[in-house]
Amino acid sequence: MSYGAVPQRSPYGNNDPAFTESATGFINPQGQAVAKKKGLSPWIKFGIPVALVVIIAAVVGGVLGSRKSSSSSSSSGSNSGKASGDEVASNAPVATATNVLAAGRFATATDSKYMVPIYPSATNTALFAAPTIAASASTWPRDSFAPANPSPVQVRTDRPRLIAPKYKWDALPELIRNDPYLQGWNDTIFKNASDYRALRPITYFMDGDSGILDNAREFKMRIKAFGYVYHMTQNTGWVDRAWEEIQHVISPQFGPDDETKWNPTHFLDAAEFSAAFGIAYDWFYDAWSDDQKSTIRAGVIRYGLNHGAAVYAGTADYGWWTSNITGNWNCVCNGGLTLASLAILGDDTTGVATGLLGQTIDNAKANCARAVQNDGSWAESPNYWYFGTTGHAEMASALLTATGSHYGLLDVNPDYFRTGTFHMYVFGPTSLFDYGDHGPPKFSTTANSMLLYGDQLNHPEFILHQREQHDAAEPWSMFWYNPAVNGAFWSGLPLDHFFDQELVQWASMRSSWTDDDALYVAIKAGRNRGHQTHNDLDVGDFVFDALGTRWAGELGSGDYRSPQYFNSELQDAERWKYYRKATVGQNTLCVANGNQNVESRPTVKHDSSGTEQGSSTALTIPDDSTAFWTTDMTSAYFQASSVKRGARLLNKRRQFLLQDEITAEDAVQWRMHTNATVAIDNGGTSATLTLDGQTLKVSILNAPSGAQFSTVDPVRPAGMPEPLVPDQENPGVTVLAISLPAGTYNLQVLFNPQWPGMSESDFVTPKSVALDDWSLRSHD
Repeated sequence: MSYGAVPQRSPYGNNDPAFTESATGFINPQGQAVAKKKGLSPWIKFGIPVALVVIIAAVVGGVLGSRKSSSSSSSSGSNSGKASGDEVASNAPVATATNVLAAGRFATATDSKYMVPIYPSATNTALFAAPTIAASASTWPRDSFAPANPSPVQVRTDRPRLIAPKYKWDALPELIRNDPYLQGWNDTIFKNASDYRALRPITYFMDGDSGILDNAREFKMRIKAFGYVYHMTQNTGWVDRAWEEIQHVISPQFGPDDETKWNPTHFLDAAEFSAAFGIAYDWFYDAWSDDQKSTIRAGVIRYGLNHGAAVYAGTADYGWWTSNITGNWNCVCNGGLTLASLAILGDDTTGVATGLLGQTIDNAKANCARAVQNDGSWAESPNYWYFGTTGHAEMASALLTATGSHYGLLDVNPDYFRTGTFHMYVFGPTSLFDYGDHGPPKFSTTANSMLLYGDQLNHPEFILHQREQHDAAEPWSMFWYNPAVNGAFWSGLPLDHFFDQELVQWASMRSSWTDDDALYVAIKAGRNRGHQTHNDLDVGDFVFDALGTRWAGELGSGDYRSPQYFNSELQDAERWKYYRKATVGQNTLCVANGNQNVESRPTVKHDSSGTEQGSSTALTIPDDSTAFWTTDMTSAYFQASSVKRGARLLNKRRQFLLQDEITAEDAVQWRMHTNATVAIDNGGTSATLTLDGQTLKVSILNAPSGAQFSTVDPVRPAGMPEPLVPDQENPGVTVLAISLPAGTYNLQVLFNPQWPGMSESDFVTPKSVALDDWSLRSHD
């Protein structure tokens, strides 16, 4: 096998953090070399480097990867001078087509900076109807395997049995011919597989305490792609290439030459390798020789399943994830063990597979399935939602296809379906409201669980939302997608949603679902503990999008290899000394430059006019459309007797008011992290921010004595406790701040994006209303 340079390396699976987290925040400025660090935030600068722009089309399966110019026709939630309303016309086929095949994808491009879909301005009541699963539409045939009394250890007799049974492979070519989404994904998977094939086998890399998780997930990503293309082509060259990878990761040259090869002490690693071996064993089953099957079984049992059995037998000291762990660890670990066990069941003579299937399902139902709160929020962070739901969906899907039941994994938590709603609303026009840790590179971890949940839990809007996203093009989507889905995800969908479960407590408010220039505010309160040590001390934190860019954003993960980064959530934990985890590193209020109370218990209040988007990508905002959210977050502060914060959309959702009412016994600082260039006026009460060729004006209304804007560096202020190792730098980031001495203040900060075609007289100056008196009509 010869290896050469890949002419166009696909970002799907690219180890460069600029891609793997590009949809979730800042990344580093062009040309800046960054040493590989687990969890290094790529949100230091929005977007992705120019070098990666050329490959975006491959990610989204042929859709153009360039962002439309500001003068092009677009949907408009801002009513800022662009065409809007039912009269909107578009040259895109989607404007007049009566079926999806004729229309093509609803999103006609992908933003090359933020990797989000771009929609043409179009009104189409036929296509953009309320989401449904059409009973008469072409879709998958019924599975003939339907046991009356399913059992986890009674599997279908045909292969494959995991996620993609033979009847689906047989039906897939015809479905691809008749669905533009499947067509694009199929093309992308073939391109990615070709790119991976030209690479050398995975290079072993032990990344400190984070282990070899990147290795495991990249291996899994490759095996999935090779297996898919093999089935679609029957070209045994893909079998050979997969075998090369398999032999390599169980060879003496890959890590320790003993039972710890897959690093079971960091069990995510062993679990992801086990899942990948299960997929390889099952998807290539008819192509393997008996000796090859024996080698794969022996490898996955020795390096993966035996360690899982030890965990459940209580003889391993790395099984902490089985008890009261409502997060990604439980989902991924149980999922990997389940996929591997189902794959070798019937061929395994050791009994380990049968034994594990008697443990993993109930454990995942008691833990993994509980990571979704009763409002749909994920317990850890929006980025860790990806890892947890991928593990959960893979496990549920494999059980369904292999044994005929998910055994309650999808519905034992009656609110699990709400996590699809959480994911939709946590996404803004540019990226996620990405509070907390972002996690390691995602590789084959995507949001395609939305496709499975939408189909199995009868929420077609989840399917319609995810099929437009850049990460949809990978093998699972080809089998979880229901082509009978009909309508547009945004049709009838409210612009605002409030998530009140006290663990997170957050709000999502916007001016449009389909205008990439839309205004978006997301803000949170919630507890500062209980997030599997993936949160920040960030009550009151917010992000703000408008004019196609993110003006206030998140720094994301610290260095996962920093000493004691994950050791504790207690008040004196080392984690809270790192800038990106400390309160000073968030877009919120700081008192005495200190951290917030980890025992915070904020309360919230909110309301919305209930504005919904209709059967158009263009939306005319009613004059009375508004939303607001307030929190009493006094409990988050030690040296303040009262701290309240409120966010409100004004003037047909074209302006944003952030109001704080504070009584503090020590110095107060209002902080906002931005990539923008900041110019402060002579009086200090207004600032002009410029970014991506756009302008935002920010002003302090009714400014208290001494209240002025300033800019400070994104570093720990003098006097804060020193972390055990130096903080990461945050290049390209400026902190816009307001600093005040101890006292009582009402800070009202008004954000005015400079919408094209909107004159100064079109902006409003809101009246001053105490937060406790806010209502839908309080600012009329």
